[in-house]
Amino acid sequence: YQMNISDEEQGYDLDLFCIPKHYAADLERVYIPHGLILDRTERLAREIMKEMGGHHIVALCVLKGGYKFFADLLDYIKALNRNSDRSIPMTVDFIRLKSYCNDQSTGEIKVIGGDDLSTLTGKDIIDTGKTMKTLLQLLKQYNPKMVKVASLLVKRTPRSVGYRPDYVGFEVPDKFVVGYALDYNEYFRDLNHICVISETGKEKYKA
Repeated sequence: YQMNISDEEQGYDLDLFCIPKHYAADLERVYIPHGLILDRTERLAREIMKEMGGHHIVALCVLKGGYKFFADLLDYIKALNRNSDRSIPMTVDFIRLKSYCNDQSTGEIKVIGGDDLSTLTGKDIIDTGKTMKTLLQLLKQYNPKMVKVASLLVKRTPRSVGYRPDYVGFEVPDKFVVGYALDYNEYFRDLNHICVISETGKEKYKA
């Protein structure tokens, strides 16, 4: 299951939320509020526990954009470990992928880090799917028993290579979104909500 956000969805007025002053002019709307992200992530943790309970997993975080989703997802899994009959023994690792300049995917994917790679990967957003396909090819070299991918967002885009992760938070239209660790040239990672960047914001933080 996933939550589909329709192409007509306008999001919410910025004035309804606490937005850092330094970004007030750089955003159009709040697209997915922080509370909704957390509720959806909690539900994904329950689904992962149901399917993966009993397996030892290596949770692999795709940096930098995936760090908030990864940390919150693991917190919910840890809470389930403490409070339910099943539990998942977990180790964590981190890998960094870089494929964007401004709001365009460069097509070149740089991989940095990752020592012991084997099962669950947490990523923030699947755009065309090319980056994730490249990562999955890389992971194959480690002969994991299985690989499952959790992504907070999947974009509906004609540029997609058809890749679908195993666990999806929200399916969203093809808009460039920032916040909750998603960046535009390293800015906006410090924003709690997922927001749509304005043209002013794109211009201001252009590389």
